[in-house]
Amino acid sequence: MNLIIVEIEKLEAQPRMEFADRPLSEITAYIFERYHQDLRRRLPELVTLSKKVEEVHQAHPACPHGLNVLLMQLHTELLFHMMKEENVLFPLIDAGRGSTALLPINAMVMEHNVHGENLEKLHQLTGDFRAPPDACPTWTALYAGLEKLEEELMEHIHLENNILFPRALAQTIN
Repeated sequence: MNLIIVEIEKLEAQPRMEFADRPLSEITAYIFERYHQDLRRRLPELVTLSKKVEEVHQAHPACPHGLNVLLMQLHTELLFHMMKEENVLFPLIDAGRGSTALLPINAMVMEHNVHGENLEKLHQLTGDFRAPPDACPTWTALYAGLEKLEEELMEHIHLENNILFPRALAQTIN
């Protein structure tokens, strides 16, 4: 079993009581503000840093060749994923119609699995986000940013998969 799956399972086992009694519309608003907006800001910065590191350090043995392409792909996938949540799924949940959203929820969960696979690829390309001892500040900042991205994306996925989606599917239509 890959390390990302193990880490996600650890997070899934931890209760998130702060969201247990919150209205679902408050959770969707939190996800939008806390995670979606942050991803829209953070990912372009990481794409820029990765391009710079690959260009400047292409001859370095630890250069993460292909990282920029992977981050651009991840950025595109996440933007599309968030758009679907914000324009289709979250409005259904906010309107109290989460129980009708099984297919969109299943699609989002499948995409979350792909995001997990992409995080595993990031680990492979970066040696688990460990910059070489002679890394420049940009390279070090890139890896620190990727580590933070992974942490927050895993929190985000956990909140949706294990709290929001099950509660939404249990909603009754008024």
